[in-house]
Amino acid sequence: MIRSSLIGSAITAALLSAAPTAGAQQSHHLNPVIQLLVEHKPVMGLYAPGNRGHAAAEGELPPLVGHDSPQVLAQKTLASKSSDFVFVGSMEYHYNEMFPEFSSFATALRAAGPLSHTKPPYLAYPIIAKIPLIAPEPGQVVSHISRQLNLGTSGAMFVGAESAAEVKQGLAAMRFASKGGTRPDDVGSAPAYWGMSEQEYRRKADLWPLNPEGELINWTIVESKEGLKHVREIAAVKGIGVLWPGAGTLRGVFSTTGPDGKKVLDQAAWEAAIQQVLAACKEFHVPCGFPAGPNDIEMRMQQGFSVFVSQFNESGMQAVALGRKLAQRPPANE
Repeated sequence: MIRSSLIGSAITAALLSAAPTAGAQQSHHLNPVIQLLVEHKPVMGLYAPGNRGHAAAEGELPPLVGHDSPQVLAQKTLASKSSDFVFVGSMEYHYNEMFPEFSSFATALRAAGPLSHTKPPYLAYPIIAKIPLIAPEPGQVVSHISRQLNLGTSGAMFVGAESAAEVKQGLAAMRFASKGGTRPDDVGSAPAYWGMSEQEYRRKADLWPLNPEGELINWTIVESKEGLKHVREIAAVKGIGVLWPGAGTLRGVFSTTGPDGKKVLDQAAWEAAIQQVLAACKEFHVPCGFPAGPNDIEMRMQQGFSVFVSQFNESGMQAVALGRKLAQRPPANE
């Protein structure tokens, strides 16, 4: 019990140091990820079941839904009540080919009723989705983001960020012109996913913490040596909701091939890169995320990471359950 209390105190202190300084906040957010961050509580979530992002990165084009129908995947998602969000990484590569599969999944999830019936209500399964690299395709960023938002997603993750300028361009694409952004006026089926009128959706669908009452959140990943070089200026960009070290990609960046053909990780350099991103998060009071498993989530929480994503499998679910316990958040009613 003493050890648990000490861990909880360390986590609370870390979260307070990284809390966004957005001024007064509203009492309740529809987006539970934002609400938890406002309350300085750790956030834990899972990839969408059937995610094929890693395979797509290797040049393959497997469907997001794998061997299951979108309806089955939606039901699997609904059954994972401990997850605070649904993370979709499949559209980082081959966006146009992967988008229809994601659309089917999002539509099935909407039909299953993602809006919680608690009072006040909240989105039980907010979707955060990756978009392709911004820098190589700057003209496509508005299309990539708006198509996802119009399906009801609650956030976009920018991968491989290497400059403040590209992050700012992406953030603008998440905001309507009336809010100073570049997002087109069309809202698609997003109001239905959020369970509200189009007028109410337009009011709420703005970027937090730039707008303290906004319900959209940005996640940005730094995962290259160039990005690390500019990580402080990236972290200083107003509007980033969570900054992440791309731990998996950085592992490759700091790995070489040995004489036997096997990969050799420079463990010290890899960990230093992770800590460099975390230090920038703390300096600029931005929550920091990490792709944790059950073996490292406690350590990362103590270091100051506060948002975690895990694979949709038994190990990932163990990580989420452990994270909630360490954060002294009651287990979800599975």
